[in-house]
Amino acid sequence: MTTVPARKDAARNRRRIVEVGRRLVDEGVPIQLNEVARAATVGVATVYRHFPTPEALLETVAAPGLQALAEHAERALARPDAWPALHDFLAAAVDAQLTDAALPPVLAAETHALPRTTELRQRLIAMFGELLAHAHAAGDADPAVTEADLVPLLCGVVFAARVHPAADPRARAGTARRYLGVLLDGVRTR
Repeated sequence: MTTVPARKDAARNRRRIVEVGRRLVDEGVPIQLNEVARAATVGVATVYRHFPTPEALLETVAAPGLQALAEHAERALARPDAWPALHDFLAAAVDAQLTDAALPPVLAAETHALPRTTELRQRLIAMFGELLAHAHAAGDADPAVTEADLVPLLCGVVFAARVHPAADPRARAGTARRYLGVLLDGVRTR
């Protein structure tokens, strides 16, 4: 079965809708599809044809970040040293969540509007599990610490860095790295 390429105007409209969605997410404004239509200067029906729910648009905005994080995890898995690989991936995951406002709600959601989002999230979880298993097998990570332990703790690192009084995003990233270091010091075997 072949796929019919999108008409140029449909592709342009979709691109404008996604750009508006990206801007709203970056500004911390909840996505409302009627407002997206107005800001993108397209009809409401056009927005709903491309994105039937606000979650579908949010997931589309988050997709490049999820894909980049999955690629980072793949590179980490190829590294020979388990602990630096795990640390590097977790640092990238924290950084990504601090710099891309679309990622935290999409990663935290239990269900997703788009199959691609579900696939990417499951892939990330699986690779994170492999990285942790490698650290366990190498004797680098406390065997009692599980994925189920680390995921909420990482969310806590991101949250704590976000509420930190530092207004400068670079300072916030440094704070997050420091908090992650403290967390991982508690996970690492001595």
